[in-house]
Amino acid sequence: MDIKEALQTFSSMTLTARQAFFEKEGDWLLDEMLTHIGSTDEKLRDHLIYRTFIDLLSDNLLNSQQLQHLFDTAIGDDYLYAKIGEQMEDSVFTRSFSALLVASILAKDSELLILNETSLQSFFKKIGRYLLLEKDTRGHVEGKGWAHSIAHGADLAAMTIKHPKFDLQYAPSILHALKLATWKDVVYVNDEEERFVNIIEALLARDYSEEALSEWVEQAFDKFEMHLVTQGYNESFFSGRTCTLNVMKTLYFALKMNNQAPKLQNTLYIQVAKWLKLGS
Repeated sequence: MDIKEALQTFSSMTLTARQAFFEKEGDWLLDEMLTHIGSTDEKLRDHLIYRTFIDLLSDNLLNSQQLQHLFDTAIGDDYLYAKIGEQMEDSVFTRSFSALLVASILAKDSELLILNETSLQSFFKKIGRYLLLEKDTRGHVEGKGWAHSIAHGADLAAMTIKHPKFDLQYAPSILHALKLATWKDVVYVNDEEERFVNIIEALLARDYSEEALSEWVEQAFDKFEMHLVTQGYNESFFSGRTCTLNVMKTLYFALKMNNQAPKLQNTLYIQVAKWLKLGS
């Protein structure tokens, strides 16, 4: 039985039948799903493998060893960081869907708290690297489906922050990566801004310093001035300016609608108004 046939069969099973199948073939199924996690076959990758990972986690079919194995494998150089820095290559699917898998595992472990402490802390220390190093900004890829690695990386960062064992001392590296994620020489068009804002909202939910976030906003806008001094008005400036403004405007309205973080709101308003030259 090949992996596609196995997953199609598995998806149609009752929970009892799934449990019986997984007790017998679970390790084989997990290894095959990991092997094909970055497949360019959208149905296999997105609708079968990813959906099955979610079902396995939701139905509590994974034992602690299997969950740990998935986590340790998915955060590694052959998965989450597979050929990171490549653009317009199929490796993006491996990275992007590894990010989704890790986020799902972290969500489950937030309930169970069974992942190895050493593995978790090692991951937390370097989580900012993904958004920082990822250069493939494509959303939907014709004939292959969604890559969306930037959005999935943002989802992973937000879920990492929500994990009860995440230490806020690692937040600055995530914020640094987020600041630079708007300077990848592209204007995002697939609602990436909303996924970025989820990171800030996750930090606020953990009582992260509003003053520190206000300083981060000011630094993000300071990059405009630095870029103009060093490179002038080039295409990179305008894409970076547009992306940053889009993120900050989305964040401002998210905070305002939730009546949240008034000091941060004020900083956002001042900076956005300045660079949009509102009222002038």
